[in-house]
Amino acid sequence: MTGNTNKNTGSHPFIELKDLSKHFGDFVAVDTVNLQIGRGELFSILGASGCGKTTLLRMMAGFETPTSGRIFIDGVDVTDQAPYQRPVNMMFQSYAIFPHMTVEKNVAYGLEKDRVSKGEIKTRVSEILELVQLTRFSKRKPNQLSGGERQRVALARALVKRPKVLLLDEPLAALDKKLREHTQFELMNIQDELGITFVVVTHDQEEAMILSSRIAVMEKGRFEQVGTPKEVYEYPDNRFVADFIGTINMFEGTVETAGDGSISVASDEAGAPLTGLTDRIMENGVKVCIAVRPEKIFISQHEPENQEDTCLPGVVEDLGYFGNLSLYRIRLDSGKIVQVSAQNRRRSAERFLEWDDRVFISWPPRSAIVLTE
Repeated sequence: MTGNTNKNTGSHPFIELKDLSKHFGDFVAVDTVNLQIGRGELFSILGASGCGKTTLLRMMAGFETPTSGRIFIDGVDVTDQAPYQRPVNMMFQSYAIFPHMTVEKNVAYGLEKDRVSKGEIKTRVSEILELVQLTRFSKRKPNQLSGGERQRVALARALVKRPKVLLLDEPLAALDKKLREHTQFELMNIQDELGITFVVVTHDQEEAMILSSRIAVMEKGRFEQVGTPKEVYEYPDNRFVADFIGTINMFEGTVETAGDGSISVASDEAGAPLTGLTDRIMENGVKVCIAVRPEKIFISQHEPENQEDTCLPGVVEDLGYFGNLSLYRIRLDSGKIVQVSAQNRRRSAERFLEWDDRVFISWPPRSAIVLTE
């Protein structure tokens, strides 16, 4: 599902990066990136620290000069424009709000610098504070606010100038888990109401999955896959994406038979043949990887009746109870550990399984992901 064309952009993408690269001496931070983002998208660039995502964002903002390539926003080449000339605003990870100013003054600062009339400043600041639910805090200073409230001040200050594009660098990283989850939905609602194109840089997979209309998974300066959250999770293009997004079990093996859209794979790690569905043409003997998400695996103390499903015996090596679900680490007879998650649908103090229980894990062919790279 990799691609650079957003189906909603038509022939005129709102943001377009063409062969964009950035070198720092011999180090390649961003390596020939191509990307199209549609007007009004909430797009995330997801990757680990050092993958090049923040450098890419800074080039879009104008704070870094590309070594090569071009940047287009709304059909205009902005590659050589200064940051203040671009229809872009950037919200930094640190928020960078002024501690000596009130909320109202912080939000108005950019408009005052642009010499907007006092009447318009008052109107626009009032409107944006209401949107981010900070009206009653307008006279407070940052040290009188919670982390989530300071985050909304930074967001209001970035949005009050009405940019065509808002770039957000790890916008929720400073918030605790519960507040971060709440703020994710607030951010989505604000973006939807304003219709501004958001580009978010994050290392948090869950955050990217919740927020985004599409995600670019980045590694070593390049995009490994671009797609919707569902596409990158359910149909990863390669082992890196499969392993980076969520938790997954991988079985190395070789193709034994292939045809009619399905394959059978011999795997010493599994200790039994594995089946999967694929539209790729496969030859016998080719090395592949069969990957399965923990939530796609069924676990039982009884061997399943469906002969088409992959079924592997094992022993409960470890288990954890997390309220809404239980996690099991199953040691197969081959010695490989497989992780399984099961929803706790019944309210019960009794465990379904215990340590050292003999079990069978199984999954249908459609749940297996066939990876060749």
